[in-house]
Amino acid sequence: MTYSEALKYIHSINWTFTKPGLERIRELCEKLGNPQKELKFVHVAGTNGKGSFCAMLDSILRAAGYKTGLFTSPYIKEFGERIRYLGENISDAELAQITEYVKPIADAMEDKPTEFELITAIGFEFFKRKKCDIVILEAGMGGRLDSTNIIDTSILSVITGIALDHTAYLGDTVEKIAAEKAGIIKKGGKVLYGGYDESAAAVISARAEELSASYKRVDRSTLEVVSSSLSGTVFNYCGRESLELSLLGLYQPKNAASVLDAVDILKENGFDIPEEAIRKGLRDTRWHARFEVIGNEPTVIFDGAHNPEGIETAVESIKHYFGDKRVCVLTGVMKDKDYNYIAGKLSEIADSAVVITPDNPRALDAKEYAIVLKQKGIEATAYGSVYEALEAGKSLALSRDTALVCLGSLYMYKEVVENI
Repeated sequence: MTYSEALKYIHSINWTFTKPGLERIRELCEKLGNPQKELKFVHVAGTNGKGSFCAMLDSILRAAGYKTGLFTSPYIKEFGERIRYLGENISDAELAQITEYVKPIADAMEDKPTEFELITAIGFEFFKRKKCDIVILEAGMGGRLDSTNIIDTSILSVITGIALDHTAYLGDTVEKIAAEKAGIIKKGGKVLYGGYDESAAAVISARAEELSASYKRVDRSTLEVVSSSLSGTVFNYCGRESLELSLLGLYQPKNAASVLDAVDILKENGFDIPEEAIRKGLRDTRWHARFEVIGNEPTVIFDGAHNPEGIETAVESIKHYFGDKRVCVLTGVMKDKDYNYIAGKLSEIADSAVVITPDNPRALDAKEYAIVLKQKGIEATAYGSVYEALEAGKSLALSRDTALVCLGSLYMYKEVVENI
């Protein structure tokens, strides 16, 4: 099997999803010899901040000398981003080889695995073959019934935060979503909650108590941002001073606080993580599409904010970096998102927008979204291609001596970067 054949197989799976549950992934992993049972995990769920958290923790553990596996979704540019070892994507050859190994087993199952379940199993097998010391495992959606939750134990279960998203699948209240995310907590294990919502915290702490799990909530009262510009951030937290963070966005020091608490829990559990490794790991972390500067003259920024909470934090960051200056926006959204609310938030920092239809079946048509943005007081024009929108957006930003901020969907990133 070639790499392209492997991708074709993974992406073209049209097996009918019969019911939610872990039965299919459990059967598939058992037939593969349960590779996940040979690994140690930090399991990460949450509405926003999961990817950044995972990237920072992975970078710190690598700096400390650990052989790390990193499982995240979705991918931004290349499929291999979803499954990484020591910071590098799974190679094309390894993906093809493992997919070829898994395919006949999956095909022979009466109740066929879903695409994400297949990818999860491929990831477990890859990490086992690499003999990873630890795997940072990001849940795909939810937690309780997510295929990553096949693992029996974890060194630490992390819930980065809770907000309303994927309500059709996870529930229409914060409490219901928190209950789904809390499904990753293991009996007698450890759980770290990094969110702000009190009702969510109550649900998560109650679940931890029910399972006799050690519960810790991130306390950011000592978090102090010393400086924050488009060149990076310097902050203090819990006795650690002048920590340098390369990731931009006012929300990243908050994410980093959760990471530092996680590191301290790992250290309490026997991991050797020197302070210099912590500082180097934070300084060296790279994570695309999260308030990333991708162009100059004009400044072009991409942020993958795609739900209300994400947009709120992106807008807060834009106000911080650009003050009262209005920016231009390149945007596109999924039709299952609260795009009316998102458009309203964008009106706080932008008076002009170029609109595209993201490359996804769930995307809202650009012309429809442009109408919504106009209703919010934003001068909006729909374009048929990312290239046309990007050229128009850069021209607008230059003429107004401001920045072009691209946000609304991670699915825009690859095309935007390729056309920048």
